[in-house]
Amino acid sequence: MAWPAAAQGVLRIGMTASDIPLTTGQTDNGGEGMRFMGYTAYDALINWDLSRSDKASELTPGLAAAWKVDPDDTKKWIFTLREGVTFHDGSPFNADAVVWNLDKLLKNDSPQFDPRQSAQGRTRIPSVASYRAVDPKTVEIVTKAPDATFPYQIAWILMSSPANWEKQGKSWDAVAKHPSGTGPWKIAAFVPRERAELLPNKEYWDKARVPKLDKLVLIPLPEANARVAALRSGQVDWIEAPAPDAIASLKSAGFQIRTNLYPHNWTWHLSRAEGSPWNDVRVRKAANLAVDREGLKEFLGGLAVPAEGFMTPGHPWFGKPGFMVKYDPDAARKLLKEAGYGPDKPITTKILISASGSGQMQPLPMNEFVQQNLAEIGIKVEFEVMEWNTLINVWRAGAKSDMARKATGMNYSYLIQDPFTAFIRHAQCNLAPPNGTNWGFYCDPEMDKLIDQVRTTFDPAAQTAVLRKIHEKFVDDALFVMITHDVNPRALSPKVKGMVQPQSWFQDFASVSMDK
Repeated sequence: MAWPAAAQGVLRIGMTASDIPLTTGQTDNGGEGMRFMGYTAYDALINWDLSRSDKASELTPGLAAAWKVDPDDTKKWIFTLREGVTFHDGSPFNADAVVWNLDKLLKNDSPQFDPRQSAQGRTRIPSVASYRAVDPKTVEIVTKAPDATFPYQIAWILMSSPANWEKQGKSWDAVAKHPSGTGPWKIAAFVPRERAELLPNKEYWDKARVPKLDKLVLIPLPEANARVAALRSGQVDWIEAPAPDAIASLKSAGFQIRTNLYPHNWTWHLSRAEGSPWNDVRVRKAANLAVDREGLKEFLGGLAVPAEGFMTPGHPWFGKPGFMVKYDPDAARKLLKEAGYGPDKPITTKILISASGSGQMQPLPMNEFVQQNLAEIGIKVEFEVMEWNTLINVWRAGAKSDMARKATGMNYSYLIQDPFTAFIRHAQCNLAPPNGTNWGFYCDPEMDKLIDQVRTTFDPAAQTAVLRKIHEKFVDDALFVMITHDVNPRALSPKVKGMVQPQSWFQDFASVSMDK
């Protein structure tokens, strides 16, 4: 394919996704979909502050100028909406639009219900019991039980234009070609699996985030070496997750390499369904002790932080687990022997993996590295490779689904920036599919009690103390094979200026410009 020469002010990005993320509001393709097609073209009631690189990103007012929990009823949240916001099509944003957008995800019999967007958004807000417009600028959302983590959940829910849906003949397929949000970018055009073009929204409500660029172009390039080649040849100006062995030569050629610690982990999520070998804690611990994380970091050119638990080392929620996540193959073999396995009786299992995808780093060679580590202690792993979006669908369906093809685990990169996404969605009994994304059907009454404590603890310091106990249990029970954390490497043309890389999965492109 021939790519047009770059015009002044045009930034072209090579994504790891194999397709353009869903354009209608709730994006697919995981965190990368939200990064490039979510918080660019759309807003949530609560957004993320992506303006700094020196501290973890925090929640910030979005389409809601303020929010609070009712002190007399902690199940009730009141959102005061921002004045004067319009969608890209010119229609007003108001409380009715919020209710309409929640209906499109949660109310199956609503005219605007969209199964594709619901599949992306419903599991993000499992706490919601009801909602209503109090007046044009006030929305009340009631949760099923008190839930101090709710602001983090609602930050995932993006607002698309009801008037535009009407204008497009009440067809989400038509809206996909002519979308309308409130975000700093307008989706101008896209060709599936080829490119998307976004133009600045000069009327954006947050003047500090009005884009400096003339155009943002997104190009799916799922293969790492293809991304590097596209950057070297000038076909793109920015690539996600460059191949590790290309970093040194890219630097010497004058390209910018940007990294930052961010809330990410790269794990094997284990099935706890009946018959899974991972139901034995000794097997789970053995697998964790078998992984040479420092060797994997070296293999990745240093672009990784070896896991010491589920959270990043030194995180405020880390606590003091009793089980040490480290490389100790002799201890791993001893645990397997205690569990009844060994060289004459190896564990044989299947793990689902992707070829690329948001946060997946370099999944094929990395999984082969881990596969070899586990083989050395007596765990024989077969892989089934699938496209990233397909793997996400299997994740939502759960380990007991036919879609899981009798696999007992999957390699999945997780966003771990808030209590719900880090812990609750993986570990609460009642969030097993189809009610949520507890893929492995893990269920422990003790964990549920801790999660209930987090939801009812509105004081930040007290909540942190409970979250430490949860993380200690994640590690001590070896609920995942905890492997590594990414540092979100990007390679940029020297022409790219003003990029701030936040400690987040997401990215604000407002400050970015291009030199001639």
